[in-house]
Amino acid sequence: MITSIYGDGPLPGHGRFGYSPITRRPDYTWPNGARLAVYLGFNLEHFAFGGGLGARIGPASPEPDVLNYSWREYGNRVGAWRCLELFDQLALPAGCILNTALYEHCPELLAACAARGDELIGHGHTNSERQGDFAEAEEAALLAACRERIAQASGGAPAGWLSPWISESPTTPDLLAEAGYRYTLNWAHDDQPVPMHTRSGQRLWSIPYPQELNDIPMIIARQLDGKDFAQMVVDNFDEMLQQSAAQPLVMGIALHPYLVGQPYRLRHLRRALEHVARARDAGAVWFTTPGAICAHVDALFPSA
Repeated sequence: MITSIYGDGPLPGHGRFGYSPITRRPDYTWPNGARLAVYLGFNLEHFAFGGGLGARIGPASPEPDVLNYSWREYGNRVGAWRCLELFDQLALPAGCILNTALYEHCPELLAACAARGDELIGHGHTNSERQGDFAEAEEAALLAACRERIAQASGGAPAGWLSPWISESPTTPDLLAEAGYRYTLNWAHDDQPVPMHTRSGQRLWSIPYPQELNDIPMIIARQLDGKDFAQMVVDNFDEMLQQSAAQPLVMGIALHPYLVGQPYRLRHLRRALEHVARARDAGAVWFTTPGAICAHVDALFPSA
């Protein structure tokens, strides 16, 4: 006989939202009658030299780990610019998920994203730290400082947030709402936006952000080739487009330019995004940004 330390009742939960099967929810549509909303989550990150955190192309070396640091920096110097060229060619908007340290490191890159009209989304100051390690006051200060820095540079405060390393404290959703953010990308539990409860009573939307359709876990952790990741994008899109006949859905594509900006991977990403863009041109999907998705459901469900 197995005895659980939790007894035989409900397990500890987060209290942010209840269980809801996707087949039993209110029906609605995206703008222009679309049933599938698609967005690019374009992650722009900066790492402290000698800091020790970040994805790796090779074995970790004693710091300063020049190999892995410089490989990631290729994304800011080359890969991101090649990705933006591709997005321009296909007329695709992006949600730029940015470390504010980039405003000092490579302001030209963030200015290029702002000039395209891309949404700017908070992603901490640097991916060399995890905000879940912060005390509550420190975390609140980080959220406020990042929001203010983006607002100063772009003229508008960010509506959304993705924590570096998807690292949260128990109070992160509360602090996000109190700082003025409207949505989080941290939770990967659904294919539709879900309203979250916070201690202030302010609603915080959880907008779907993929941990499967994401180049880091697929290419780094599972060691898939660029062509395999691109085929995942195509297959996921085709299947979700079919599923969206029954429910409105959200499909995010999480990209990091030091990975997909490598030329041989960019060639395959180009093929995948061209496939999605053709469906966009046929009116089958709404190609958008996470903030626009948040604004749409917020207007549809003002008291959810």
